Amino acid sequence: MTTERITPGMIAAATLNDLNSSFASMERTSEELSSGRTILEPSDNPYGASRVIDLQSQLDGLSAYEANTQDGMAWENTASSAMSSMRTVVERVRELLVQSANGANNQSDLSSVAVEVEQLTEGVKQDANTQYAGQYVFSGTLTTTAPYQQGANDEYQGNAETVSRAVGPGASVTISTNISTLLGNGEASGDGKLLDTLRTIAVDLRGGTAEDVAALGTSDLTKLDANIETLSQLQATAGSATDQLQTALSRNEGLQSSITTSLTNTQDTNVAATSVAYSDEQAAYSAALRAAATIVQESLLNFLH
Repeated sequence: MTTERITPGMIAAATLNDLNSSFASMERTSEELSSGRTILEPSDNPYGASRVIDLQSQLDGLSAYEANTQDGMAWENTASSAMSSMRTVVERVRELLVQSANGANNQSDLSSVAVEVEQLTEGVKQDANTQYAGQYVFSGTLTTTAPYQQGANDEYQGNAETVSRAVGPGASVTISTNISTLLGNGEASGDGKLLDTLRTIAVDLRGGTAEDVAALGTSDLTKLDANIETLSQLQATAGSATDQLQTALSRNEGLQSSITTSLTNTQDTNVAATSVAYSDEQAAYSAALRAAATIVQESLLNFLH
């Protein structure tokens, strides 16, 4: 029976292996602490690495939807503000119309009111030409074309195509408002919409006949009220779109929070636990160094004797 002899070289090799292993563990833990990640390479945790890629991809997609949603909300807020301005103008015209229809005004007064109505008409067209981020919000998909020209030409220059924003997988919200359903194409078209009505009111104010004055309080007022109702409907639709966008944004934020938590649990380092482990590994490495130093000293003394 032979007995295997343990040589100083074998002891030194084993000690060196222990030192290298202890140092590698300490270095790995240090990298986890400095990076804040438990998965430094895919080979560390193939399943975890794959899951991190999938979760990060979902977050990137949600970030894009969030940007779309916020852009849509800003667009709708711009359009709603413009329509609110239109309502202020139209209500002022209605006030002037009621005052002018009472028969107590002379022709000079009515002509002065006509001038104001014409100025207010141009104000409505300016509101219709409102832009957001360099795009006309009331031109349909022709966002680089002003929907109305200033001056006598009241023909709508946009189209009826819808503009929408994707707010989630397979989900989108229409943000465009077809303002031509309210403003129409002016007096030449005879469509009874707002621009046609405002132009007609100005003509009747300047007409000076009993029939013109009578029209102010009857047909003109009726048409103006109908246009105010149309404006209310457009504002309600825009408000509904804003509500949809807000709901989508809230849902998106909830999903982002949930996915971020999963991502953190998958890849982030538990700093407290890892710090304790690092301290233990430092202590173990220091102990290994001391043991190695003792072995080297003993080997050297044996050599000298």
